[in-house]
Amino acid sequence: MEIETTRFGKLEIDDSKIIFFPSGILGFPEAKRYVLIPHADDSPFLWLQAVDVPELAFLVILPREVFENYSPDIPKEALKELHFQDGDEIEFLGIVTVPPGKPQEMTVNLMGPIVLNVDKKLAKQVVLDQDYPLKQPLKHLFEKPAAA
Repeated sequence: MEIETTRFGKLEIDDSKIIFFPSGILGFPEAKRYVLIPHADDSPFLWLQAVDVPELAFLVILPREVFENYSPDIPKEALKELHFQDGDEIEFLGIVTVPPGKPQEMTVNLMGPIVLNVDKKLAKQVVLDQDYPLKQPLKHLFEKPAAA
């Protein structure tokens, strides 16, 4: 299937890669179908592009890949909405905010992750009861290791 986007132009996507958000994303309830697009080959970032809204795309990151101890408890109602069953793979996406002209000050929302049932391609943004930050800095991704 071909989709039109304002950020990437026309994209050919595999229908089986479409992720369905039954409730939409917080603030964007009308957009329910999305696809993940890699930002760059060597980048930890992805784009969550709305299939039916060309101008709607979110920069996201897999929090568990950059924060070793990120292990939120998923609310039971979210698991139900995502038709989660034992054996289904669950992944988290964190929405990234980049201040204009200040990429070194980017943050990720760890309090309101997107929970993805990878097997069923169903997702939901949840607000956690746990003490995770709304704006967790990502500057450590840009720090160069000290020379040996």
